Amino acid sequence: QVQLVESGGGLVQAGDSMRLSCAASGRTFSSWTMGWFRQAPGKEREFVAAISGIGSTYYTDSVKGRFTISRDNAKNTVYLQMNSLKPEDTANYYCAASTAPYTIRIMSTISYDSWGQGTQVTVSS
Repeated sequence: QVQLVESGGGLVQAGDSMRLSCAASGRTFSSWTMGWFRQAPGKEREFVAAISGIGSTYYTDSVKGRFTISRDNAKNTVYLQMNSLKPEDTANYYCAASTAPYTIRIMSTISYDSWGQGTQVTVSS
């Protein structure tokens, strides 16, 4: 069973930077598509970014140019570097893994079979 553990959340001011990490268990991590999602109070969970096993990256429009997803397969870890943070980025951020051979709907929650517990990111104005 895949286990995902996020870290790095907290309280920052608008314009600051923050890096989230997600450590994964599993011997075939390098082949998984890894994603970051976020959920604000009263809202649905939404896609933020994803990185495929071959390193292709995907971002939602609102974070393009500000957030960067990356992975270190030697450490079984995926990162989300968040720059120029805005109050609207405030949410609980979740790491997710798609362990299937192919991930078609990479921006959809239904494509991911394992989830972390989430880490809170709060951006004050």
